Amino acid sequence: MDTNILLESGTNELEILEFMVGGNRYGINVAKIREILQYTPAVAVPNADPCIEGIFMPRDEVITSISLSKVLNLPESDEVKNDLYIVTYFNNTNAAFHVHSVVGIHRVSWEEVLKPDATLNGQGKGVATGIVKLDGRLIVLLDFEKIIADISPETSLKVSDVDELGFRQRSTKPILIAEDSALLSKLLQDCLKKAGYSNLIVNMDGQEAWDKLTELNKSGNITEKVKLVITDIEMPRMDGHHLTKLIKSDDKMKNIPVIIFSSMISDELIVKGKSLGADAQITKPQIGRLVGEIDKLILN
Repeated sequence: MDTNILLESGTNELEILEFMVGGNRYGINVAKIREILQYTPAVAVPNADPCIEGIFMPRDEVITSISLSKVLNLPESDEVKNDLYIVTYFNNTNAAFHVHSVVGIHRVSWEEVLKPDATLNGQGKGVATGIVKLDGRLIVLLDFEKIIADISPETSLKVSDVDELGFRQRSTKPILIAEDSALLSKLLQDCLKKAGYSNLIVNMDGQEAWDKLTELNKSGNITEKVKLVITDIEMPRMDGHHLTKLIKSDDKMKNIPVIIFSSMISDELIVKGKSLGADAQITKPQIGRLVGEIDKLILN
């Protein structure tokens, strides 16, 4: 299956792959997918997390197999031989997610993606980033970054990484953040505050961030009220690419530096980010690099 689908830059659209696990429908952003492979049994790894089935080598690289049935506490497939691997690449990590079947690819607007409420993602335990209704059926978009981080915490942001930067001057220059994951938003805020940036304007998605920028712009002098924007790419209602396009297309906001901080920084998406005017693009969880780029853009 060809998953090398690139959308026009900044259209606020995404391609999702719909797949099945335990009779339920789930989705993943096509931009995270390298390929889809027929399932083959993995070689077990001693003392691995229970959700890790093992490792396999589809070509010349070792890839970890993760059972989404176990992650989601759902029944295993009755016909394992017909199962598939969705091989992904994000956060500079390759992983293969074992699913039961693939339904197809759909193009949707981020405006159609509903954010799960606290009953689904309470206490940081949920793994849903959004819900899409298509032809009367609900598709749950899974938080694959959180799934990986729960299995391997070292792949997530670490406040301790900021310690390696040494002594830091304090700064009250306002930084606006757009990040839909409550967990990553909190970690990002902790890291930036430890790095000396205490004046943070936090938003839970691109639409909320744009509404805030628009509000601040109405009273004039927006470049003094927001010195820099940090945005994720994948977010319900409005993604980070569309937010970047809106900022860089506005005569009063276009000089505000925008850093895209996302798990989805690939060669293709770097080209897209540059075409939209992003000033820097950094892969999670490289918090040290993020702080360095902030320093260059607003302190120098």
